[in-house]
Amino acid sequence: MERQAPNSPAMTLQDTHSALYKRLEVRTGEMLVNMGPHHPSTHGVINFMVETDGEVMTRAVPDVGYLHRSIEKIAEKVGYTGFMPYTDRIDYLASMFANHGWAMAVEKLLGVEVPRRALYMRVIADELNRIANHLVTAGAMAMDIGAVTPFPYVLREREYVNDLIEELCGARLTYNYVRVGGVAWDMPDGWAAKVTTFLDHFEKVLPEFDRLITYNEIYIRRTSKLCVIPAEMAIQYSLSGPNLRASGVSYDVRRDHPYAAYPELEFDIPVGLGQVGTVGDCWDRYQLRLMEMRQSVRILRQALAKIPEGPTQAKLPRKLKPEAGEACSRVESARGELQYYVISDGTENPYRARIRTGSFTSMGIIEPLSRGLMIADLVALIASFDVVAPEIDR
Repeated sequence: MERQAPNSPAMTLQDTHSALYKRLEVRTGEMLVNMGPHHPSTHGVINFMVETDGEVMTRAVPDVGYLHRSIEKIAEKVGYTGFMPYTDRIDYLASMFANHGWAMAVEKLLGVEVPRRALYMRVIADELNRIANHLVTAGAMAMDIGAVTPFPYVLREREYVNDLIEELCGARLTYNYVRVGGVAWDMPDGWAAKVTTFLDHFEKVLPEFDRLITYNEIYIRRTSKLCVIPAEMAIQYSLSGPNLRASGVSYDVRRDHPYAAYPELEFDIPVGLGQVGTVGDCWDRYQLRLMEMRQSVRILRQALAKIPEGPTQAKLPRKLKPEAGEACSRVESARGELQYYVISDGTENPYRARIRTGSFTSMGIIEPLSRGLMIADLVALIASFDVVAPEIDR
C-alpha cells in the first residue's frame, strides 16, 4: 500500500515526476553585460548596460560620459573666435555644421550681416559634408549587420568628397572653414567645375548602393519592421533630423527655420514611407539618408549655379566684444538639429555656451526600444540612429 503524508491527498507517480522535474529545472538568471565602451558597433566610446537573459534583452541603458571634455566650459575661456576650431570636435564626421551653427550664434550677438556669397559657400560646404557623412552611415550600418563588401564602395565616394573639401579649406575631417562673418576662403579657380563633375558621377553611383545594400533580401529581413518608432513617439522623445523624418514627420530646419542661402533654393524633405516594412523602422532610417543625399546633389547644383559674386567675409573688429545679451542658433546637421545657446556679458569671452545635439537626444529612446530585442538587433538599432560619441558627451 502506497504511503501518504498525514492529512494530504494521495500523490500519483506523475505528481512525483513533476515535482522532481521542477526541482531539476535549469533556470537561467539575467546578466548585466557591458556592451562597450570599446565595442566596434557602438560608433565611438559609448557604453550600453545590457540586462539580458541569453540573447534576449530586458533592456539596454546608455552609459555615456566617457568622452566628456568640458567643451562648453572651454568656450568661456578661449573666446568667440578661438572656439571655432573646438566646434570641429563636437562631431568629427560632420564638423562643417558645428562650425556653421557657432558662427550664426555669434553673428546674432554682434548684429553682423554675412555677405551673400559667403552664405552660398556655407551651403555648398554643408551639403558636401552631408553627403560624406551619410555615405559613412550607410556603409557602417551595413557592415555592423554583417555586409562588409559595401563599405569600401562608400569610402571610395567619400574620398572624392574629401578631396574636394581639402581643396576648399585644406582639411579632410576637422575643417575649421566657417568664420564669424563668413568663411575662411573663397572657392579656388576651377573648383566649381570639379564639384559638378563629381555630382554627375555620384548620381550614377547612387543606384549601385541600392543593388549592394538597400534591397538585399538579408538586409531587409534584418532591418525592416525592427524598432519601429511611430511619429508621436519620435516627437515625444525629441528626435530630430533623419531619425525624426524616418518616422514620417516632415520637419527640417533648412525649410522650417530658414538660414544661409536655403530660402533661395528648392529641395524636398524626404520622409519614411515604410516601403519594405513599417514607417519608422530601421530600414526607413537607412533609406532616408540615401534620399537625403539625392536632395543634397540637387541643392549643390542650384547653389553652384546661383552663387553671386562678392566678398566672402564681413568686416569685423579685431576683438569681438558683443553687447550683453543672448542668442540661439540652429542648423540642420547630418545627425539632426544642432543648437547653440550663447550668453554674452559684454566681454571678449562668452559668459555661457550651451550645445544641443541630435545624438544626445537619440540616446533617450534606446531603453524603451530595447526591451525584448535580441542583442544582434541592438546593433542594428544603434547603427540606424547614426550617433557619434562626441556629440553625446561634449
